[in-house]
Amino acid sequence: MEKIKVSAIQMSTKIGDKKANIEKAKNLIERDLAFDTDIIVLPEVWTVGWSPVHFQESAEALEHSKTIEFLSGIAKKYNSWIIGGSIIIKNNDKFYNTCPVLNRNGDLVAAYSKNHLFSYYGSDEGKYVQKGDNPVLVNIDGVKVGLTICYDIRFPEIYRAYRKAGADILVNCAAWGLKKPIPWECMTRCRAVENQTYMIALTQSGIIENDEWNIGHSRIIDFKGESIAEIKDQKEGAMVATLDLNLMYNFREKCKCINDIRENYEVKTV
Repeated sequence: MEKIKVSAIQMSTKIGDKKANIEKAKNLIERDLAFDTDIIVLPEVWTVGWSPVHFQESAEALEHSKTIEFLSGIAKKYNSWIIGGSIIIKNNDKFYNTCPVLNRNGDLVAAYSKNHLFSYYGSDEGKYVQKGDNPVLVNIDGVKVGLTICYDIRFPEIYRAYRKAGADILVNCAAWGLKKPIPWECMTRCRAVENQTYMIALTQSGIIENDEWNIGHSRIIDFKGESIAEIKDQKEGAMVATLDLNLMYNFREKCKCINDIRENYEVKTV
């Protein structure tokens, strides 16, 4: 594809209330989805909210997931691919923070489990879920999309691996805290610039619980680091952008930074 249209849904969630959160996602998609959208993107843990203590009680098996059934119906109704943010998956006796991907026919074609778990400042994610084993690059109608979730953004190595594997688009589905605006703004933009890729940086908005809030500033960033779509503050709804892949390929051809990457950077201490 020369161009691909993305609709990314920024939303607030109700902690632990899967039914209410699915209904909200459905309503926002119906209200704001752009015509002829190729990919619909949802944020991290949108069915349960950012509360690791509630993760396990919300868990589903991929093979018998009501959430996957809902996403499948959305995919078929709108003839769109779904990058399903993340949901909590149970596999045997282990739990994972997992991003499901469904094709236009509503088939589950890929699942990426978060490789880096945030277990600091009172967020004990690693206590409740296991980390995933490897990155997952998905072919969406010929466009290669690299999947990441929230805290993964702090590890440029995973994004470089995606770029070296041929990624056209990088995605970070998040539930990012309001108290960390500079890392969110800086790192999402940097991942796009250093890898010469489009970057979909989608986070939840709204209150988490007590006095904690999501940042609610989602953006779609181009290969030069410019924001081409965004939702500021706590607004809920879709941000929409058409990604012109030929512009990106032409830019890469003129500035072949990836050819200058060294396979090994051995540090010499003096």
